[in-house]
Amino acid sequence: MGKAQKYVLLGDATYPLQDWILKPYQEDENLTQRQLQFNYRLKRAHSVIENAFLRLKARWQILLKCDDCSLELLPTLVLACCILHNVCEAHDNPFNEEWLEGTEPTELPKPCQPAPASMEDNRAEQVRELMCQYFENCGEG
Repeated sequence: MGKAQKYVLLGDATYPLQDWILKPYQEDENLTQRQLQFNYRLKRAHSVIENAFLRLKARWQILLKCDDCSLELLPTLVLACCILHNVCEAHDNPFNEEWLEGTEPTELPKPCQPAPASMEDNRAEQVRELMCQYFENCGEG
């Protein structure tokens, strides 16, 4: 993109725009085609992430009942499950679609009301604009 970028988290419209939280443009009739394409790609990426976590929870059902462990252990537990999943995939132990039967997609907690504009970071708009340009220039995908 011509400028070094940090990692960002994907959020929906209720989160404040920050240089580390990427959120869609507010849906209205004034959006450009580029902004609509950006929103579409952000939604697609978000659905891929949701599907990945659903599959991770289906393969490692200990993640369905993480209330059994301490909060300090939780990041290590999730990381261990990710590593084990990759080991299984690398050794031709594929994901079994039947595992999904016991796992329901869950909505992650998120703010009920949109964040006030005062919480938005003006520099973050530059990050979103760079991503928007990148999506426009990288073609369909």
